Amino acid sequence: MSVFSHSFTLRLFAAFALAFAAISAYTPRLAAQQAETENPQGPTEPLTIVTASGPHEFAVEVMRTRAELEKGLMFRRSMPDDHGMLFDFKKPQPVMMWMRNTYIPLDMVFIAASGKVVSVAANAQPMSDNIIHSGGVILGVLEVNAGTAARIGLKPGDKVVFPIFAK
Repeated sequence: MSVFSHSFTLRLFAAFALAFAAISAYTPRLAAQQAETENPQGPTEPLTIVTASGPHEFAVEVMRTRAELEKGLMFRRSMPDDHGMLFDFKKPQPVMMWMRNTYIPLDMVFIAASGKVVSVAANAQPMSDNIIHSGGVILGVLEVNAGTAARIGLKPGDKVVFPIFAK
């Protein structure tokens, strides 16, 4: 009986050691996958905002599909200061946005087909279901970190330069 229990104990110990090694090797991959899921950043394109203080360059992810438009920056935990997300609605229309499942405080810039800024919703409250109206007919919405609009002096009438907007 003692031989059996010793052999059984060794096999049990070996099984636990193997399981621990597998979990240890797998855990960094899980953490990396979770970080990618929570903060996925896709390819960016250059965008310029021209204000009275001059041109301001940003690298933006462009949301073009319905699924991309619906998700936006949801679940992201951070965004670099010189980055943003541009929503391309394909045709001019009034738009309503919200901050559901969005952790990052944002400024929303509502842009007409001409590239002219129609309105700015500064410091949108994270995780809020409050509706934010475009204030007119727009083609795109640019989301940047909260405080960016004030920092660059952005106001209605300023110009956004990007290929979807008329030159």
